[in-house]
Amino acid sequence: MILKTHTYNLQLKDPFRISHSSRNVQPTLIVELTNGDFTGYGEAAATSYYGVSVDKMGQLVEEVCPVVAENINKSPEEIWQITAPYFKENSFAQSGLDIAVHDFYGKSKNLPLYKLWGLELENLPLSNYTIGIGSIEEMVQKMKNFPWPLYKIKLGTDEDVQIVRELRKHTSAVFRVDANCAWTAEETIKNAVLLKELNVEFLEQPLPKEDWQGMRKVYNESVLPVIADESCITEADVKKCAGYFHGINIKLTKCGGLTPAKRMIAEAKTLGLKVMVGCMTESTVGISAIAHLLPLLDYVDMDGALLLKNDIAEGVKLRDGKVHFPERNGTGAKLIKFT
Repeated sequence: MILKTHTYNLQLKDPFRISHSSRNVQPTLIVELTNGDFTGYGEAAATSYYGVSVDKMGQLVEEVCPVVAENINKSPEEIWQITAPYFKENSFAQSGLDIAVHDFYGKSKNLPLYKLWGLELENLPLSNYTIGIGSIEEMVQKMKNFPWPLYKIKLGTDEDVQIVRELRKHTSAVFRVDANCAWTAEETIKNAVLLKELNVEFLEQPLPKEDWQGMRKVYNESVLPVIADESCITEADVKKCAGYFHGINIKLTKCGGLTPAKRMIAEAKTLGLKVMVGCMTESTVGISAIAHLLPLLDYVDMDGALLLKNDIAEGVKLRDGKVHFPERNGTGAKLIKFT
């Protein structure tokens, strides 16, 4: 078995701005796992917000290579558990490896992951397309350039409701709002009333992740559902969110991959929480992995590859919010660019 890592700087079509950062480039790590017959690909996007770099991720993945090789005939879940001690401080790196192992395993079993898991491609949720913060003119132009049935609007400015009001004049699409921790409880409750009238479906992480008292107030008084993002990183966070949020947004990179994501989905459902899976501006390698969870989800945000100027892979595709699977096993992703 051979394990390799590849690093890329994914160029974005437009500058992507949220309440706490802005970027034109997304560094990402691709994990390649092969035995000569089958090759599995995984991905983990780096982010300075969480102190994660591609160099550190690559180093960790390569260090655990001998352990993976010794256990390659085991299931992805077993390999995840065996390698977990090596990734205590870096779930992003663990996610890249876990996705590659799942892809490899699915290919070795001659099945796409969703079939391997006993799922059917029925009643799948649509993916939103994200509009980052900008001038109203810029945000409107992005919508015109990319007509879509469902948009996630990034907010966190002094004119958030006015922005949504202006955007609503140009589309009948459903809106989701993500304030990325920028609001107070009082702002959220007030804004929710106005935003509901503008056909906003839900609010994602309106308050700072440490403001649990404020979230309890919002949970009880908001006229719109609230979905946890920064407040729900790992499996241990799911139970904490019950009674504070109406749902959770799981990121594969943050939680450690498909293996823990599936466990988080199951636990959330037992707690009566809605479940969303989101992305981190990955290429089609990472996005294709997310797609296999769709039969288990209420909502999905998997537009990352659509935001790129040039993708480095092919696989699952999005058209008008709908997901289209390739005729391939594993995740269905195929790396098309090596550097």
